[in-house]
Amino acid sequence: MRGQDDTLVRFRGVEKSYDGQRYAVRHLDLDIARGEFLTLLGPSGSGKTTTLMMLAGFEQPTAGEILLDGRPIARLPPHKRGIGVVFQSYALFPHMSVAENVAFPLSVRGVARSEQARRVERALDMVRLPDLGARRPSQLSGGQQQRVALARALVFEPPLVLLDEPLGALDKQLREEMQLEIRHIHERLGVTMVYVTHDQAEALTMSDRIAVFRDGAIRQLDTPQALYERPTDAFVAGFVGENNRIAGTVAERDEDMTAIALGGGRRLWARQADAGGPGSPALLSVRPERIAVAAGSADDLGENALPATVAEVIYLGDHVRLRLALEGGVEITAKRPAAAAMAGLAPGAQVAVAWQPEHAVAFAPGD
Repeated sequence: MRGQDDTLVRFRGVEKSYDGQRYAVRHLDLDIARGEFLTLLGPSGSGKTTTLMMLAGFEQPTAGEILLDGRPIARLPPHKRGIGVVFQSYALFPHMSVAENVAFPLSVRGVARSEQARRVERALDMVRLPDLGARRPSQLSGGQQQRVALARALVFEPPLVLLDEPLGALDKQLREEMQLEIRHIHERLGVTMVYVTHDQAEALTMSDRIAVFRDGAIRQLDTPQALYERPTDAFVAGFVGENNRIAGTVAERDEDMTAIALGGGRRLWARQADAGGPGSPALLSVRPERIAVAAGSADDLGENALPATVAEVIYLGDHVRLRLALEGGVEITAKRPAAAAMAGLAPGAQVAVAWQPEHAVAFAPGD
C-alpha cells in the first residue's frame, strides 16, 4: 500500500464552470499516487478531459485547489509545471525532424546540445524508433507519430505525464499494441501517468486505478478488477463492461445479499450494492460471461435459475453470444465457449439460464 507521503497530485474541492451555472467538474477530491497509472474514464461530457486540462494548466479551476508535489499550481502557466502532455492529435511540428520534435522540450529549457542528443537517443530507443530521428512526421505512420509524441513528453524526465485519448485515431490492432507499449514504458520508468479515455477495455488493460466520471463527478474510484467485479452503482456496472439488467422488487435483504422478486413468483439472489429495503424497485446486474445455459427445466437448477428461449446465436470464433428471451419480454445476453455452446443451442431452443448469487449485484434503479 502507498502511504500518504506518496501522493504526487492532489485535487481539493475543485470545480469548473464555463458559464457560472452548469459545472463541468463538481466537488472533485482526488489523490494520485507517485508512480501510479490512473485512468479517467467516462462518456463524453463527463468531466474527465476538463479535469486533465486543469491539471495540465490549459484550463483554470473555478474553485478549489490543485497541488503538485505539495505545491499549489492552479495559477501556474502550463510551461512552468514541468508536466509532459500527449494529445490525440500528436501536435508534432511538421517542419521539424523526429529528433528535433523530441528535442524541443529540452531546447526551450536550455539543455546543452550534447545532452539533448543523448536524451533524444534514449527516448527514441524507449519507444522503439531508434533509426527514425531524421524523418519528418509526414513520413511516419500514425502509430509511429504517436510514439514520437510520447518520446517528446518523456524526454525531459517529468514527474507526471498526461495522456488525452492518445490512441483514439489508431486502428484496433495498433491501438491494442500501443496500450501495452505505454503500459510497459510506465512500468520501466515508474513515472506517474494520468490517462483519459472513453474506452472501457483500454482503461481495464492499462490502469492501476480507474476513476469513473459522470456529470462532472467521480462515481467510483477503484482497481480495474474491483470496478468490474464490484461496481457500486448501476451506472458503473453498465459503463464498465457488458452488463445484463433484470428489473424486479426487493423481497428481502441483509447486509450482504438481496432477494429480488420477479413476475410469476420467481426470486433471484444477488450481492447487495445500493438497492433499497423490501418493496423497493431494484435492478439485478449480471455479466454475460457469468451466465450458464443448459437444456432442461429451470426448476431443476434451483435458485437463480430462469427459463429462457434462444433468440439468436452469434458465432465469434472463441466464444458464442447468445441472445436469450426471458419471461415477460426481457432479453439478456450470455457468452459461452464456442465448442460447448454450439451443441443444441439453435434459435427457438428452450433452455434454462442460471448464475451464482455472488456473481450478480442488486442496484437501485435510476442510472
